Amino acid sequence: MTGAYDWIAEGYQSFFGHLPEGIDDRIRFAEMTGTERALESVERMREQLIYNNPLGPKVQQLVHFGQLIALGHEGPARLHAASAIHHGATMEELAGVAETALITAGVPAYALGISILSALSPDGE
Repeated sequence: MTGAYDWIAEGYQSFFGHLPEGIDDRIRFAEMTGTERALESVERMREQLIYNNPLGPKVQQLVHFGQLIALGHEGPARLHAASAIHHGATMEELAGVAETALITAGVPAYALGISILSALSPDGE
């Protein structure tokens, strides 16, 4: 990754507590294909809509977790649940998100959320 895109990595590291898998690949691919402007556009939008959002990082991560379990996207949901914990969310708050997902997206979303939280809990896997 080139130094020109350190701001992208810093944003992810601040939001997630680490650099998620694939971000370096995304930057390298943009440089390889000459699509740096597209990458920068996406990341500037992300910066504005997520990092500068009035909800703050903890609530943002709880929202992302809920949306992702409702959609059935386990890997990203796990990433956002862990990041919510990093930003101070409790297991009770995360369970509340999974319970809300039951109402809006059904038992599969709830089951996925609880499965993820069980694995992330101190007594989990």
